[in-house]
Amino acid sequence: MPNLQNAKKALRQAQKRTAENNVVKRAYKLAVKNVTKASNKGEDVTQLLQVAQEKLDKAAKKGVLKKNTAARKLSRLVKRVRPSTTK
Repeated sequence: MPNLQNAKKALRQAQKRTAENNVVKRAYKLAVKNVTKASNKGEDVTQLLQVAQEKLDKAAKKGVLKKNTAARKLSRLVKRVRPSTTK
C-alpha cells in the first residue's frame, strides 16, 4: 500500500485505467468470438465481422492494442472466415 499522497493517487488512476481497458478488451474479444462461432456454424458473418473490426479499431485507437496488432488480428479473422479460393 502506498504511503505518499501522489503514490496513492497514481494507484487510483492505474486502477481506473485498468478497468476501462478491460471493458474495451472484453468488447473486442467477445466480437471476435461471435464471428468465429458464427463462421463455424456456417452463418452469414458480414455484420458480425464489421462489428469486430469496429471494436478492434477502437481498441487500437484507445491504446489497448497496438495498431498493427489490431490489423493482424482482423486480417487473420477475415482469412479464417473467408479462405482464399485461388491456389
